[in-house]
Amino acid sequence: MSLPDVTADWIADRAALQAWLDDAPADAVIGLDTEFMRRDTFHPQLALLQLGCAGRHALVDPLAFAIGDALQPRLGGGEAVTVMHSAGEDLETLAPLLPDGPGTLFDTQIAAAFVGMGLGISYRALVAALCGDDLDKGETRSDWMQRPLTTSQRSYATLDVVYLESIHAQLADHLRQRDRTAWHAEDCARLKQRASHREGDPQPQRALRGAAEWPPLQQALLRRILLWRDRSARALDRPRPWLLDDALALSLAQQPPASLVELEQRGRGQRALRSAQRGELFALLRTPVEAEEIAATAAVPAYPQGPAKQALNAMKALVDERAARLDLPPGLLCPRKVLEEYVVTREWPDFLDGWRREVLHDRLPALLPD
Repeated sequence: MSLPDVTADWIADRAALQAWLDDAPADAVIGLDTEFMRRDTFHPQLALLQLGCAGRHALVDPLAFAIGDALQPRLGGGEAVTVMHSAGEDLETLAPLLPDGPGTLFDTQIAAAFVGMGLGISYRALVAALCGDDLDKGETRSDWMQRPLTTSQRSYATLDVVYLESIHAQLADHLRQRDRTAWHAEDCARLKQRASHREGDPQPQRALRGAAEWPPLQQALLRRILLWRDRSARALDRPRPWLLDDALALSLAQQPPASLVELEQRGRGQRALRSAQRGELFALLRTPVEAEEIAATAAVPAYPQGPAKQALNAMKALVDERAARLDLPPGLLCPRKVLEEYVVTREWPDFLDGWRREVLHDRLPALLPD
């Protein structure tokens, strides 16, 4: 089947973008996608913004002008519905322009999971299933920072929003039929909230499960190292592993270097760990860990063992049973890693608040090990 022959306005100034947005009704359904680059930076670099509304399409060049002050009034609030597919990284990329995300977000990937189309379905697969067209993936790894964009790049980028209105209409109808509209809206709001928290994880050590058996002092030092890595990577605009990969962070927390020379030797291969950063890190490693810092450090959750592992299996069986009854993917209802943390910490996870609490809280706590 041939793809639709569509064109998009190329917008390279604020007046043109404002005019395009003003032509959309107040309660418009607006498809939105981004192309961004993140090869050697901490922050994603917005390279292109694609918009679609009522058969009109636009490719907005954020390299030509500041687009945020035009987007915010229309997409950041009001009655418009912004339709995106797998919006997490796009929302992060747009966060400097839309700090709280779109006023109303409709994520088509999440909606597809709620209506029985599987967890994590791709845009291409969704277009094939709901619209009958087979999209080309040829420009997936394209250089979107180049100018001018090629004809192929423009076509690929435009097709990323062409189908969003039709997909939205079909999925919104399926959500209503299944009485899942409110659940979907809640998960979209949660996604926006995650993307708006740009200051980073205040307890990053919890992700490094290899430190679970360490004494509290070493876990606190590991947290200090990881928080420094996050701050420095943001300031330098370089990927975290370029500054300090996880293996070296764990090694430095376990056995701090005795000298700057030793730190330099152990840090070879870390592309962004220059002299100034090594000096900062060495001073940080030599500063004693105080009791207040230990108290402020959340314990790294261990992998479930013994009775905890048995409880985990029982919880997973419960999640699978409830998910099957609701015709939902088990991973949408509750991922295994959430259960792993819950069974070890015994603290009800934030992820399981909202509609998930209604589904699981009657039985899940009773399965915790004695």
